[in-house]
Amino acid sequence: MERRITRSAARAATAMIAGEENSPSITQASSTTKVNKRKHLNPTDTSNAPNTLDKLKINTITELKSPKYPNQAIKQEKPVVRPALFDELPHNLGSVPVPLSVATEPSAQVAGSGKENQTFKGKSVDNLAPELQDTVNKATTQSKKEPKIPTTTTGRKPKKNTYGLTPGISPFPELVRPTTEECEDVNRLLSSIHGVVTAPITIPEPSLTVTGCGEVPSVLDALIRTLLSGATTGNNAARAFGGLVQRFGILAEGIGKGSVNWDAVRQATVKDVFEAIKSGGLADIKSKNLKAILDIVHEDNQARRATLLDSESKNDSISKPVPEKAEKDKQYEIACADQNFLSLNHLHNLTTEEAMTDLIKYPGIGPKTAACVILFCLQRPCFAVDTHIFRLCRWLGWVPARANEVSAFSHLEVRIPDHLKYSLHQLFIRHGKTCPRCRAATGQSSAGWEDGCVIDHLLTRDGKRKGNGPTVVSKKAAAKSAAGKRKRRNQDSEETEESESSLSDETSDD
Repeated sequence: MERRITRSAARAATAMIAGEENSPSITQASSTTKVNKRKHLNPTDTSNAPNTLDKLKINTITELKSPKYPNQAIKQEKPVVRPALFDELPHNLGSVPVPLSVATEPSAQVAGSGKENQTFKGKSVDNLAPELQDTVNKATTQSKKEPKIPTTTTGRKPKKNTYGLTPGISPFPELVRPTTEECEDVNRLLSSIHGVVTAPITIPEPSLTVTGCGEVPSVLDALIRTLLSGATTGNNAARAFGGLVQRFGILAEGIGKGSVNWDAVRQATVKDVFEAIKSGGLADIKSKNLKAILDIVHEDNQARRATLLDSESKNDSISKPVPEKAEKDKQYEIACADQNFLSLNHLHNLTTEEAMTDLIKYPGIGPKTAACVILFCLQRPCFAVDTHIFRLCRWLGWVPARANEVSAFSHLEVRIPDHLKYSLHQLFIRHGKTCPRCRAATGQSSAGWEDGCVIDHLLTRDGKRKGNGPTVVSKKAAAKSAAGKRKRRNQDSEETEESESSLSDETSDD
């Protein structure tokens, strides 16, 4: 068995090889090794040329025969010739430099230099030296973990979680429902009692008293309003939004005149934001997410400004024409960044899939909130799924029992026709809040149960919600038993029974 090479011995051997050309005598015992070395490096004799590792072994064993151990015999096995130069260097060599002047192939001498011009695979060893030394350093230096650099000033960074979304592909390919005919039929039946729903041609001006779920022109406004409306009622969300307006004010001039001063919110403390929105519910979580979102948007705006200015200078230098709309959008973004007006309006220029990916990177923003922004603000076909929609689609058999809200969104986004996504989204929410038989917690003894349901013949209600028994539990007991599901979906059963004039009080599980 071959004797193991110690770290100190390997370093001594390495130093010996590096200094042999300048030091004719290192130790008395190394004379024989030097003769062998000259023999191996003779360009006319390549029959017995060892590789670097074998050379290390020979010199190391010779070094061990010091006067301190004059009578000790060390068994030396015949070295095995390996093709690679540094593939098997000991892992404990540390940072000691390894000489890179050992040749594996003979070559002609450089005229007038008096030295051998050695090559490896057709390349000069001198030219390979930096590359090989870098490889050795990487192999012998312990890797250190790079410190995490926060993307934002608050230490929060964009999420990388995609929630398992499958854009354009259903996670349940075996389920061919809902068909276009089924969607048309349900849309017609619900429209008969809730009214015909059509998407607006233009987005109305934002209200400072109603939060809404994204039906405002500004993308950032839409995102924050939808965030505040999640897991609470429309009245609570409106109070939270009003608190931001009262505490931080609105812009009186410049770009975004009349909008909330989001940059003032960004520069405030989390405690100040919490105090402003505490009446809206979940203020401790929402205040942190709101601050983190604004920090990320500010940094992105400044980075985009620098990129746009750089591209502008390049276009000027080569006189490249820029489309009029693209030029206006670019100048708008630069002006927004110059005035510290936070904006996400560049999302209008992205595809629906790109916009979804960009939106869900923000803390506290999930697929449902992002889909609402895309549907109401960007005005793209997108079937946002909240707890009411998820419940009704499950009872309709449009999603399998094993589905959750996210996988249901991925499936329904593929199966529901684009022209029905807006109306069915609104109609399902209206019906899920007001129908005595389709609310979250209801049964045969609930008020209005005898009035029936326009889509009752299409539904298969599951669990206790159907209320098959002669008597059903009280609403209070039903709410208590459903606490686990309410927590998972961020939905309170009593809140779902409220009938409000605004559609902005839809709940969210984000």
